[in-house]
Amino acid sequence: MTFNNHSTVAVLGSGKIGLAFVKQILQKTSYRVYATGRRSETLKAAESLGALALRDNNLAVRESGIVVIAVKPFHFPQLLSEVEPENWKGKIVVSLMAGVKLDTLRAAIPGARVFRAMPNLNSYVGFSSTAVAENGYDDTSRTVEEFLKIFGKVYWVPEEYLDIWTGLAGSGPAFIAEIIDAMAMGAVAAGMPRELSYEAVLDVLEGTARLLRSRLYQHPGQLRDAVTTPAGTTIKGLMVLESGGVKAVLMKMVEEASRRSREIGEEINLKILEKIRQR
Repeated sequence: MTFNNHSTVAVLGSGKIGLAFVKQILQKTSYRVYATGRRSETLKAAESLGALALRDNNLAVRESGIVVIAVKPFHFPQLLSEVEPENWKGKIVVSLMAGVKLDTLRAAIPGARVFRAMPNLNSYVGFSSTAVAENGYDDTSRTVEEFLKIFGKVYWVPEEYLDIWTGLAGSGPAFIAEIIDAMAMGAVAAGMPRELSYEAVLDVLEGTARLLRSRLYQHPGQLRDAVTTPAGTTIKGLMVLESGGVKAVLMKMVEEASRRSREIGEEINLKILEKIRQR
């Protein structure tokens, strides 16, 4: 796989998502990876994957063709202060920061071609669902799309959807993990060993996703109805879900996570723009 001769990738911020990106790039390409971080444990983890681990963000940006910004949004102003503006010029920059808008990124990093994306932790196994804000589609966009496909599926969406995507797909693995744990514990309560319960839930989750993708059923409700028989086990379980308002709670869960992404954006964009004015 090639990225238009961009032979080195910098991952700024080697936290969980950053390390997931480092792992997949090194496993699936022959490209050199600079991975930066603030903590020794983070740097050791990146180094163990085969990355060139360092604390110097300025050096990593200067030496790379593609730069992935994986720091927390509130650390971005500090990152800007560490990197010489000249070093951003001509680079492809992919921001994974929740809430930080394209207009803010362009103002903060003039001279770079900037993209805003939101993957999830499933990047670690190459099954991310990554949304990229529509930003014109040209050769550079194709390079970014090819790059992000290393980590899973890529969707081009209007930027206004990215906060919702963050609440749904970005936070989604944590939400699904909670549901999986609850179902497995329900089986434990009924008398099944935990490990067997856990494996069963994972199998059901994977199989259901594949069945829905097959479009045999055009809507999840149709699959539900296919499983539900009169006075059977499924309808009894569904009655419990309905009595607990679980569906409404799950809807509110995604809505609140999306709202928080918008809040973060409102807070951090002002701080970044203020930092730019102080240059």
